Amino acid sequence: MRKIIYRFSRATYLDFQATTPTDYRVLDAMLPYLTNQYGNPHSKTHSFGWETEKAVEKARSQIANLINAQPQSIIFTSGATESNNAALKGLYGFYGKQKNHIITTQTEHKCVLDTCRYLEDKGVEVTYLPVDSNGLISLQQLQESIKSNTLCVSVMLVNNEIGVIQNLKEISRICHQRGVYVHSDMAQAIAKIPVDIQDLDIDLGSISAHKLYGPKGIGALYVRRKPRVRLQQIIHGGGQERGLRSGTLAPHLCVGFGKAAEIAQTELPYDIQHVEKLYNKLLIGIKQKIPQIQINGSLEQRYKGNLNVSFAFVEGESLIMAIKQVAVSSGSACTSSSLEPSYVLRALGVQEDMAHTSLRIGIGRFTTEKEIDFLIDQLSEAVRKLREMSPLWEMHQEGIDINKIEWTQPH
Repeated sequence: MRKIIYRFSRATYLDFQATTPTDYRVLDAMLPYLTNQYGNPHSKTHSFGWETEKAVEKARSQIANLINAQPQSIIFTSGATESNNAALKGLYGFYGKQKNHIITTQTEHKCVLDTCRYLEDKGVEVTYLPVDSNGLISLQQLQESIKSNTLCVSVMLVNNEIGVIQNLKEISRICHQRGVYVHSDMAQAIAKIPVDIQDLDIDLGSISAHKLYGPKGIGALYVRRKPRVRLQQIIHGGGQERGLRSGTLAPHLCVGFGKAAEIAQTELPYDIQHVEKLYNKLLIGIKQKIPQIQINGSLEQRYKGNLNVSFAFVEGESLIMAIKQVAVSSGSACTSSSLEPSYVLRALGVQEDMAHTSLRIGIGRFTTEKEIDFLIDQLSEAVRKLREMSPLWEMHQEGIDINKIEWTQPH
């Protein structure tokens, strides 16, 4: 059998949940605002300021159009982390004397969980909803958790580690019946799946430009205008962004963000079709070539550009080192420096040994079939070699149930 040889000038990038490459059309749109059009967009007395202000407002409209929102409801921030902080801390700052209970999930991004812990230190009561084995919350449990003093429910639309899609529309319906605000970290959803803010009926939503082929260092917070949602500002100064987020905006970043949103709105149907085709190829390929694997998260309610898979009898970090020609992740880029198993996978009930063996594979707009073929070959060869060195794999091959062994020492 002839062996296929792949040649890439650098590692194959398949970590699209960590970040996406900047689309070259985005870079082209940004360049003028890094050279000749350098005016401060808040300068009202000359053309340098007028032209950059016009560009910033155009970008605001492009982002709003992507999610079917009003341009005035888009507040520029430095990214989704700041947006999440601004939403939760801002809500508590304004309404905290009347209501001091927040509901979120155990599988939220770390910046939401850490913000909730910060608010707990301020006296806020926080309920962390568990998820089922598919990574989805129980709507009945959500309903039962809402109390008279519940201020907000914060639920991620698409999970960054396992790609599952929560039923945000139904979550909003339940919350609004009880007078509770809804915030969603939408960083992994925008430009990946269709998102209509009016249909989802949420009050606050966080967006990140670098997750949708835009520049790093900029994001946005959607703040509902009717009925109006009030926030206490967390950055004080010149009163920019409707007084919610002071500081001089970076026109080149805003323009890049806007252009990325415009491209996404035009090309989303193609992107979805392209990603699903490669996802199916990858899923079939690894299932055929690698036995004893486990897909983490719902296969139905899932964004197909995120495949989180565990390989039994293989250690995740060893596997990543064995496939150095492919850039993938052993979890969230924000937490993968920790040697602890993913808290998201543990919340799903994934056993600790399997949680340690997981890889998150991200597929995006620029991924090719050749790269997927390369990954399948690299993974199958690496897993085979690592299992050959594993006494546990040998015992499994002999029919021994590893889980029933009573070890004399922890392993």
